[in-house]
Amino acid sequence: MQRAIIVMGTSWGGLNAVRVILGGLPTGIGLPIVVVQHRHRDSDGLLAELLQDVTPMPVAEVEDKDLVEPGRVFVAPPNYHLLIDEGHFALSTEEAVRFSRPSIDVTFTSAADEYGAGTIGIVLTGANDDGARGLRRIVDRGGLAIVEEPSTAEIPTMPAAALRAVPTAKVLPVSEIAPHLCRIFTASVRR
Repeated sequence: MQRAIIVMGTSWGGLNAVRVILGGLPTGIGLPIVVVQHRHRDSDGLLAELLQDVTPMPVAEVEDKDLVEPGRVFVAPPNYHLLIDEGHFALSTEEAVRFSRPSIDVTFTSAADEYGAGTIGIVLTGANDDGARGLRRIVDRGGLAIVEEPSTAEIPTMPAAALRAVPTAKVLPVSEIAPHLCRIFTASVRR
């Protein structure tokens, strides 16, 4: 299966987890990577800068109608839901989902609907169950699910909820997620 997009969702404690993953990925991965992290609605653009420090891939906070481009890291802006529609990002100010905007579930569901089996969803540390339903949608559309090992997560609530929703997900400590993604892409190139 040709992979088309990676979507990562996290909340409390997620900065370090996302930095570990991005820092372990090669520049030539050739997929768009979307990061949705719960943040205060008045947060500045510092998250994209902190992620840029660990990867040579360009990292930017999404603006409405941005093109979904391979080889780049896209960060959901605070106080907006992030959707994907026909190869472009769309920002929405609809009601918060599970007290969150951006909502991981909203982005994951949108990615699954747009890319189907080409979607890889990753749920990381966090203090609520956002992401579980979206990860289920990704798997239902034929995509891959990866969940941070709850016992090693800074806050296990979010990955534990994701595992209840998708018991077949690949469970890994955060340090092993990037190597696992590299193996997935190496295997798909050999086919």
